[in-house]
Amino acid sequence: MTGRLVSANRGAQRHRRPPPSGVTETFELSIDYQAAIRAALDQVRQEGRYRVFADLKRHRGSFPMATWTQASGETSEIVVWCSNDYLGQGQNPIVTEAMHRAIDEAGAGSGGTRNISGTTHYHVELEAELADLHGKEAALLFTSGYVSNEASLSTLQKVLPGLVVFSDALNHNSMISGIRNGGGPRKIFRHNDLAHLEELLAATPADAPKLIAFESVYSMDGDIADLKGTVALAKKYGALTYLDEVHAVGMYGLRGGGVSERDGVAAEIDIIEGTLAKAFGVMGGYIAASADLVDAIRSYASGFIFTTSLPPALSAGALASIRWLKEHNEVRIRHQERAEALKRRFADAGLPVMPSVSHIVPVLVGDPVHCKLVSDMLLVDHGVYVQPINYPTVPRGTERLRFTPTPFHTDAMMDDLTAALSGLWAKCNIARLGGVAA
Repeated sequence: MTGRLVSANRGAQRHRRPPPSGVTETFELSIDYQAAIRAALDQVRQEGRYRVFADLKRHRGSFPMATWTQASGETSEIVVWCSNDYLGQGQNPIVTEAMHRAIDEAGAGSGGTRNISGTTHYHVELEAELADLHGKEAALLFTSGYVSNEASLSTLQKVLPGLVVFSDALNHNSMISGIRNGGGPRKIFRHNDLAHLEELLAATPADAPKLIAFESVYSMDGDIADLKGTVALAKKYGALTYLDEVHAVGMYGLRGGGVSERDGVAAEIDIIEGTLAKAFGVMGGYIAASADLVDAIRSYASGFIFTTSLPPALSAGALASIRWLKEHNEVRIRHQERAEALKRRFADAGLPVMPSVSHIVPVLVGDPVHCKLVSDMLLVDHGVYVQPINYPTVPRGTERLRFTPTPFHTDAMMDDLTAALSGLWAKCNIARLGGVAA
């Protein structure tokens, strides 16, 4: 049977006599799907959180500069202040040259899934390098950090029946999705609240398998979890630990192993998950753990088994980036200094910079319309790009601008940015530090 849609005002489904034998019946429905879709989009627009992508072309060799192409076709040069390429590794000649070589040697794509001709020597080398970075027996590559979280957390509940997952309330959407898709019991503890976590652990049967899933650096607020305290609770109650280091790998620890390396607890974390798309400047996700655990995820995770593997060039670029960052701790030192310098400037100007102990510099706006307005004016009038962060990424009423200074953002860039923000805060009458409007 085939169908044809008509607008809602055409009335209900029409009745016809049964068609002759062998003739396909055609019917009309009163559902206007396009109107329903438009209504959903209109709702987002009315709430002031409709997302508009900025058409950017980064400049190789002059990070963080880029060319912005407007809808009219006009172009202008801007400074990017919100890139997740935290260390500018996406433009490191060591990385780009490795990618060029891989294309020349192996071509563009990998040729298939990991099980069907898609395991290249680049993948094998990269997984070994990641295992070494975190001091683990093995590592496993995925096409993104989202997929590595979703696939691993859902699969763990398959291979460990009855697994109870304890999840931080502010965990990333990819972690939440993986935990939900696993279908097992889950308990949510208040953000970075170890006392609440222990209450939940103590109330769970001692013989139940348990997993604590949490992040090191929480990317919207810039706070860092108590890794040592979490590990201690895991040992006390016989739980596995799953740590998302997406916003920390490459940037913390003497070799870039993340907060777990910095805090000396990497060996005590059962599963470390990370990305190749932020500090390492390329693309992809991974987990590092014991050989048996990695093998189990490799053998059971649909998100791994049925996905074409990363292209050789991406794997080669990530490999070069990780090796380079292991040897260049001065980049991490410079990165932290730049973040602190921007926080000081914002605070001195009375801008409502939110407390952050990491490289993330969030500035509270508190309203989705104002948040987008300030973002738009920064881009159009000042050549500064920082995207508005609205619901559902952050709770309503906590809308913000999220700045990510890199080692390549200069003092002059910071001065220009601070002056522009101060002027816009006054123009838009947004509250400054202390809750007083400009």
